[in-house]
Amino acid sequence: MSETSLRSVAVERTNTGHYTATNARGGTLHFATASDDGENAAFTPVELLLAAIGGCTAADVDAAISRHAEPATFSLSVTGDKISDDQGNRMTDLTVTFDVTFPEDDGEGEGEGAERARAILPRAIKASHDRLCTVSRTIEIGTPVTTRIKDA
Repeated sequence: MSETSLRSVAVERTNTGHYTATNARGGTLHFATASDDGENAAFTPVELLLAAIGGCTAADVDAAISRHAEPATFSLSVTGDKISDDQGNRMTDLTVTFDVTFPEDDGEGEGEGAERARAILPRAIKASHDRLCTVSRTIEIGTPVTTRIKDA
């Protein structure tokens, strides 16, 4: 692996069930384990996985369509079922649902870009799913995860 391909985050426990992830650029993200009482609004690791899938494919699709027209609305949801079976805890039925609209033609030809963007939206989503989104591609291909304990 080259240094340009290596990605990393460091995760530090900040309190019981609470953690901070720090990337190489110094950005931080706080998360926690699920709260039984529903009081903890922090993202859980599973929700971060869903957000990573959504964020990755959103960036791919946004880059493709925004070259043609600025969307009037752009949102997506990522859902899945958390199950526990003989294979352990895991997510199934992961689904990304896009809700994207474009401005209508204003009578001055401004709608042509929106029509192009509207036409390429399905292809952009498919390209993200099939080859561009590193997160969902990694999940679908099934990349092994190695765990180890750092030498003391």
